[in-house]
Amino acid sequence: METLRAVVTGASSGIGAATVRQLREQGWDVVAVARREDKLKALAEETGADYIVADLTDDAAVASMAEQVLAGGVVHSLVANAGAAFGTDTVAEASIDGWRDMFDINVLGVLRVVKALLPALIDSGRGDIVVMSSTAGHQAYEGGGGYVAAKHGSHSIAATLRLELAGEPVRVIEIAPGMVATDEFTYKRVGGDETKAAKVYEGVENPLTADDVADAVVYTLTRPHHFNVDLMVIRPIAQAAQHKVARNRGL
Repeated sequence: METLRAVVTGASSGIGAATVRQLREQGWDVVAVARREDKLKALAEETGADYIVADLTDDAAVASMAEQVLAGGVVHSLVANAGAAFGTDTVAEASIDGWRDMFDINVLGVLRVVKALLPALIDSGRGDIVVMSSTAGHQAYEGGGGYVAAKHGSHSIAATLRLELAGEPVRVIEIAPGMVATDEFTYKRVGGDETKAAKVYEGVENPLTADDVADAVVYTLTRPHHFNVDLMVIRPIAQAAQHKVARNRGL
């Protein structure tokens, strides 16, 4: 049986690192991609994955990454996980630079890596593209305008690509997580303010974890290839919607 090979972006921490671990446990060859070499090296030593240091907001870096990936053999799956959120300002008080940065990684970063690897995914004869969006890409909420807009962009890439690839041997899968407690995402969003970061999950005993989301990714990738999960929305039981969270209920 052919060993399957995946590229996972945003792999230095959180959902990306958890996905690398779980795919390796399933016997996949994995190329982990991110900007921070120290974390990638540690992950590679832990899991046996290969890694490439690349900034997905840089066209030349993405082209070089793709060249290195393809030099290593056939690639079957891309997990376009790299993403970020900056700030919780209202639209009226929004940071133009913050919005630009969110679009560059959440939208154009996905676009760059998809364009770079799509021909190889088609040529593999059983390709997959997993786009990590968010429930924010499906429902607006106050203070989330920039991230909501950017993740709507991620969702739109997945939905459009699925239509455009009809008839090709490539599945396009979108995973849209709700409230996930990871080691860095919220901390970075609030500018490193630990008090603000803690308030996001205050009263929610069991938010989703990076492993929960990675498990969803692996589930979709390990279905028979004729079986496509177009969109998987996952939330903790305490979260009914972006703006509806049951706090202090033991959930």
